[in-house]
Amino acid sequence: MEFDKAPSSEAAKLEDAFQLFNEMSQALAQSYQELESKVVGLTEELAAARSERLQTLMEKEVLANRLQRLLEALPGGVVVLDGEGLVAECNRGASELLGTAPLHRPWSEVLAEVLAVGAGNPHQRRLANGRYVSFSSSSLGDEPGQIILLTDVSEMHALQGLVEQQQRLTAMGEMLAGMAHQIRTPLAAAVLYASHLGGELPLPQRERFSEKLLERLRHLERQVNDMLVFARAGRYTMEKVAVRGVLDRAVHAMEALVKNRRVEFKVAEDAACPELYISEDAFLGALTNLMSNAVEAMGEAGTVTLRLSRPAAASVRISVIDDGPGMSEEVRQRVFQPFYTTRTSGTGLGLAVVESVVRAHGGTVLCETKLGQGTAFHIDLPLVTEPTPLPAGISANDLPD
Repeated sequence: MEFDKAPSSEAAKLEDAFQLFNEMSQALAQSYQELESKVVGLTEELAAARSERLQTLMEKEVLANRLQRLLEALPGGVVVLDGEGLVAECNRGASELLGTAPLHRPWSEVLAEVLAVGAGNPHQRRLANGRYVSFSSSSLGDEPGQIILLTDVSEMHALQGLVEQQQRLTAMGEMLAGMAHQIRTPLAAAVLYASHLGGELPLPQRERFSEKLLERLRHLERQVNDMLVFARAGRYTMEKVAVRGVLDRAVHAMEALVKNRRVEFKVAEDAACPELYISEDAFLGALTNLMSNAVEAMGEAGTVTLRLSRPAAASVRISVIDDGPGMSEEVRQRVFQPFYTTRTSGTGLGLAVVESVVRAHGGTVLCETKLGQGTAFHIDLPLVTEPTPLPAGISANDLPD
């Protein structure tokens, strides 16, 4: 009986082992099936994601191509700068407008190459190729850099020039009518003095008539010169000039003319001023016009101060200040009108010439005055220390000679 019991125990163990093996095999097969199912699912998901990504890339490529075609079709130029100021992108319009290939170059270098020499407006420039271009810029949002839009405004500039030329011709017509009236009196006086010189007159009388004749002829010359300067506004040769030197020259010129009066000229420099690109002769004429008006207003005695200051970082102010009687508000509002004068011997063009010269340099001129407290004329100029294009209405070639 004991020998039959042992084999039975071994068989039970084998049966248990086979059962366990079968259970594990079934579990393994089930796990494999589950894993295989997951792999199939993941493969399908990856395929779908890949297909979606390819679709997105294709859509982005189509959009990019569409935007590129739009950029190329724009009538203006588009330049994109990176954070270091290099041209990262540009369209064909920008290259054609600038006349150079700006891609991957510093924008400052491109501007130095294409801009014409002159003085003027930072938002509208004349290029070396003769075109006029308007510049505008905006940031790229969160990205460093900026986008610059270039618009060819040459035709608009030419039309504006024609309009201003027509306005100037109209003003010249009015000016000639006014000049005929203004010249008649001093010319008649000059003819009268000249006729007296033909007779037998004592030497002192001849000298007095000669002096009067010369005075009338100089008055006529001053009127004609003022008219020419007013008519040719904008046709100036710009050069780098020390402003303080122009003020000193103006003082020396005026001192010789008022040596018989008790008039003192002072130059005050409140702030150092760098050299500017201006027309020295035109500005000298404008300053002497203002100083001459100041001397006439003060009479036989007084002080005229020329003050150089910097009211803002990007501008320079030249002030001509007198301690004369000042003027009324009605007169102040009309001082820059051509042929308006309160003096019988005045041409009425002096201050119009001053305003014309200052505007041609991109500046403004203001008058501050009060009866009994003197007058101050302030010329504000943009701080142009390097040559840039004229801001002008018309080019020199378009103006009548």
